[in-house]
Amino acid sequence: MQIWVNGGLVDADSARVSVLDHGITVGDGVFETMKATDGQAFALTRHLDRLTASARGLGLPDPDHDEVRRACAAVLAANPMPLGRLRVTYTGGLSPLGSDRGDAPATLVVALGESTRRPDSTAVITVPWTRNERSALAGLKTTSYAENVVALARARENGASEALFANTVGQLCEGTGSNVFVVLDGQLLTPPVASGCLAGITRALAVEWTGAQEADLPFDVLERADEIFLTSTLRDVQAVHRVDGRDLPGAPGPVTAKAMRVFEERAQDNLEP
Repeated sequence: MQIWVNGGLVDADSARVSVLDHGITVGDGVFETMKATDGQAFALTRHLDRLTASARGLGLPDPDHDEVRRACAAVLAANPMPLGRLRVTYTGGLSPLGSDRGDAPATLVVALGESTRRPDSTAVITVPWTRNERSALAGLKTTSYAENVVALARARENGASEALFANTVGQLCEGTGSNVFVVLDGQLLTPPVASGCLAGITRALAVEWTGAQEADLPFDVLERADEIFLTSTLRDVQAVHRVDGRDLPGAPGPVTAKAMRVFEERAQDNLEP
């Protein structure tokens, strides 16, 4: 396995960044994950645009899109696989201990890991912790992911693959690494970005391609929604067949099944939607 680290490919066993990198010491970094199929990344331009938006939100310099594209192409060529998780990580670089950022160049790492197609449906749980829609990090895809690690571990302990959060005012927000859609009285709805959720690339495409509407939704909508599905880079559109102790028999339901089909067809037709 070869990984791109600050300007070139290196073997994974010898890939190194400083232990004083700000991404390690304080989580001062941003990242993007892309689906890679047979050496081609999906929606690369959208992901690079969001990487830049996240970097600006942290006050990091804009990443060089040409360099990131070269790095992605090199890593994909060096590690052929049918389905992979392509990860771009961009951090504050070598810095003093503490929250102050140094003046060293940013760190860029691009890596690829093998993946498998997700099941058509999955189980999720709700967790008691909240997303802060007023946080300085709201809407940014940062490397500060410990909260998600804890919540996802809770989900795994309960036989689920994802944990869903409310925000501080009790509205449905998002999962640890996914956006959530519900079918309620025949309408396909998803929380707005103002809820504090990440502006997911797959979420945006699903809204565009299915006509889903954004709406503030109470967290307990999960107890009465007719259908629920998740979207993310590696899930695409994935039905939910259980929320906590509530089963949703027949998942994927008709609206979800149509969304799954439409997304797959449109994604296959265009790698840069």
